[in-house]
Amino acid sequence: MSGILFTLAAFVLALSLLVTVHEFGHFWVARRLGVRVLRFSVGFGNPIWRWQRSPEDVEFVIATIPLGGYVKMLDEREGEVPPEQLDRAFNRKPLAARMAVVVAGPLFNFLFAILVYWMMYVGGVPGVKAVVGEVLPDTPAAEAGLQPRDQLLRVDERETPTWQTAVLALLDGALDHRDLQLEVQGGDGVLRRLTLRLDGVDDLLDRGNLLERLGIRPWRPVLPPVIGKLVAGGAAERAGLRPGDHILSADGQPIPDWSVWVEYVQARPQQPIRLEVERDGQRLQLDLQPERVEIDNRDIGRIGAYPEVPESLGAELRTEIRHGPLEAIGPSLAKTWEMTALTLRTLWKMLVGEASVENISGPISIAQYAGHTASMGLASFLGFLGVVSISLGVLNLLPIPVLDGGHLLYYLIELFKGSPLSPEAELFGQRIGIAILLALMSLAVFNDFSRLLN
Repeated sequence: MSGILFTLAAFVLALSLLVTVHEFGHFWVARRLGVRVLRFSVGFGNPIWRWQRSPEDVEFVIATIPLGGYVKMLDEREGEVPPEQLDRAFNRKPLAARMAVVVAGPLFNFLFAILVYWMMYVGGVPGVKAVVGEVLPDTPAAEAGLQPRDQLLRVDERETPTWQTAVLALLDGALDHRDLQLEVQGGDGVLRRLTLRLDGVDDLLDRGNLLERLGIRPWRPVLPPVIGKLVAGGAAERAGLRPGDHILSADGQPIPDWSVWVEYVQARPQQPIRLEVERDGQRLQLDLQPERVEIDNRDIGRIGAYPEVPESLGAELRTEIRHGPLEAIGPSLAKTWEMTALTLRTLWKMLVGEASVENISGPISIAQYAGHTASMGLASFLGFLGVVSISLGVLNLLPIPVLDGGHLLYYLIELFKGSPLSPEAELFGQRIGIAILLALMSLAVFNDFSRLLN
């Protein structure tokens, strides 16, 4: 239960922070352009906290449902405006001013992403060197000539000091199905240049592990078959396994390392396994039955156990990306631009059917990512905030009525038409926008539950 509460707290913190940033953009620019702001609300529904200095000042509100927010401005379309305040009404402002107020929300999301990436790089980003562990046969990686223990140094001249940077560079090529030029260093220290051909691979953008589809499995140090952590209520806990148990054999077969143990369990969903474990110097016999789960359309066994990882294990693969305060500005801008372009291209690929819509995540998946990154440390959580902030900025700029991009679309029509759209046309557009958003939300929630069930 504590894990669920931690995940929920991380999700609420992240969403509230990002909503506040977005709405503050609208609020700050509106005030600078002379628009009277009536309310600044983080969340929807009944207020649980409110503050207002005087009846003429802004009312600040925190509401019960932390899934959004809004800035309410003085506007003749939403109520009667005193004659002496007409010049402060939003609808009376010039077109350029209204467009600036609308675009300010997404813009502040992008600025916030730059800030968190800057903080991330100044504080240091831990990572794992992009060293190949296994190359699967008859895959693009095998055809390119990648070999175990190769370290990816560059992908299309982009440096890849960690697997995270390498995956983003590979994804950039996968979006276009173009050939990628790799610079690798073999285990013998020799540098090689290879060509990774992606034009004949059709399912690269489906939901799942991109590296696995390319035929690459990262190198991992050999872990001893020792239980480190158990999932509450899982098959391992029910069987009587405890943290620190050393698995010696399964059904009489020796278990030399954790990877062999994982393969043994995955191959036996809902099949009884007779274990011999060592606990506190004594040998014990336990009966275990893995649960059945479906992953990528195949049934595998799972017991709900994590390995014990010695602190010194794999130390030679660990690295850190760190920059000084001034030096970090450039990488922060570049990272924000890279993630924005990647988000836009992925959305376009999904729109034209070249990428699976299963990549769309809803609140459950986002909450899981929030909890997972928060548990990994500040750098990971900041990276998560940057990605979601950019996603919010991009999403709000889409030309869908009821979103900021929809309002911008209305204003562009007004610019060329010479007069605002009729209230009837705006209402019709809003209905279409609501229908589109409901469809997207339904798809996202469906994907969430699909992942949970699988």
